[in-house]
Amino acid sequence: MAEQLDTAPAHDAYFAALSAALHRAGLAEPVLVLDEARLAANIAAVSSTLGDGPAVRLVVKSLPCADLLRLIAQQLGTDRYMVFNRSMVLEMRRLEPGADLLLGKPLPVAAAAAYYDTVGADDPGPHWLIDTPQRLADYQGMAAARGIHLRINIEIDVGLHRGGVADLSTLATLLDQVAPGTQVTGMMGYDPHIAKLPTALGLRRHALAASQRLYRQMVAVLRQRLGPGPLILNSAGSPTYVLHAKGSIANEVAIGSAFVKPGDFDLDTLAHHQPACFIATPVLKTAWPALAPGLGKLAWLGGRAQAQFIHGGHWLANPVSPPGLRRSALFGPSSNQECWLGPHRPALRPGEWLFLRPRQSEAVFLQFGPLARFDGREITGFWPVFPVSA
Repeated sequence: MAEQLDTAPAHDAYFAALSAALHRAGLAEPVLVLDEARLAANIAAVSSTLGDGPAVRLVVKSLPCADLLRLIAQQLGTDRYMVFNRSMVLEMRRLEPGADLLLGKPLPVAAAAAYYDTVGADDPGPHWLIDTPQRLADYQGMAAARGIHLRINIEIDVGLHRGGVADLSTLATLLDQVAPGTQVTGMMGYDPHIAKLPTALGLRRHALAASQRLYRQMVAVLRQRLGPGPLILNSAGSPTYVLHAKGSIANEVAIGSAFVKPGDFDLDTLAHHQPACFIATPVLKTAWPALAPGLGKLAWLGGRAQAQFIHGGHWLANPVSPPGLRRSALFGPSSNQECWLGPHRPALRPGEWLFLRPRQSEAVFLQFGPLARFDGREITGFWPVFPVSA
C-alpha cells in the first residue's frame, strides 16, 4: 500500500500568509523580505528603551538601504550614521548631504585620500576613526598634502581587545601629536562582548563597569587637552545598547541589526525585539524519497527524507519554514540549487516557497536586490539597497 501523505500545512499561519503574498506579487526568484510591522515594533522598542538617554547613531552596514535608514532616522529623530568604507561614505554624502558620519573602523589612509580626491579638499569629511599614533601621523600627512581640515574620532579599547587605544599613556601620546588643522571630535568604544558574557557571578555587570570606568578616564584626559565643548562619545552596538539606557558615559549608542534582528542577535538583551527579515526562495525540484548521490536511497531521522532543491542558496542564514529542514551534507552548500532535507510532510511543490532567516543583515542584505516590504497581508513595494561594497 502506498504511504499516505501528511496533510498538515507545510507553513504556520505567518509563513503561509507571506507565501500567498509573494505569489500574488508575481515573484519567482530569491528575495529578502522586510516585515514592516515587526520593523515598526523594533523601532518603538529602541525608542522606549532609551527614552531621554543616549542618542542613536544608525549603523549603515547593517541597514544598507536608503529608504530603511530614512524611515528609522525620521522616527527616532537622528541624523547620525556610522559608516564603514569609502563607498559607504560617498553614498551617504549623496543621500544625506548634511548627515553626521562617523567611521566605525579605521580605514587605510589611501581610502581617505581617495575620498578627498573624489569630493575635493573643501568637503568637511566624516569623523575618521584613529586607533594609533601611527595612523594619526599617516592621516595628518595626507591632510597636509591636500590642505584638508581633518576631523578625527579616537577608537578606544573598552574590553573587546580588537584594537584601539587601550591605556591613558597611549592616549596622551596620540593627543600630543595632534597637529593644527586636525579637530578631535570625540571617542568611540565598541562593547558588544559584554552581552556575550554570562550574568552569573556578576561577570557581565563587572565587565560593563570596567568598560565605563576606563571610558570615563579616557574622557577626562581628552577634556584636559580640549577643554569644554561638545564631543561625540559613542559606544554600544545592537547587543548592548540596552545596557547604556539607564546611565552611561556615552552620549550616543550605535544600533543597526537590532531593528531587523537577524539570527545572530538572539540575545537576552534583545529579547524585546522581533525578527523582521527573511529570505524567501522558490523550490525548483523535489524528490521523495531523497536519493544520495551515488549511494541510493538516503535514510534521515530513521525514515525517508523529502529533498527540496531551491533557487540559489549558500546564504549566511538558517531555515525557518517548513520546520525540520537540514542542508544535505552530501550535496553540500550550493549557490545554485542547494538541497534541503526534511521529514516527509506534505511536500513543498516546485514553485512554492522555502524560508530562511539571515544570521546577519550586513552583506546579506546586498545579495538579493531590492528589499520586498511585507505588511502582514501583501508585498507593498520594494526598497533599493546600496551598491555592493566590502
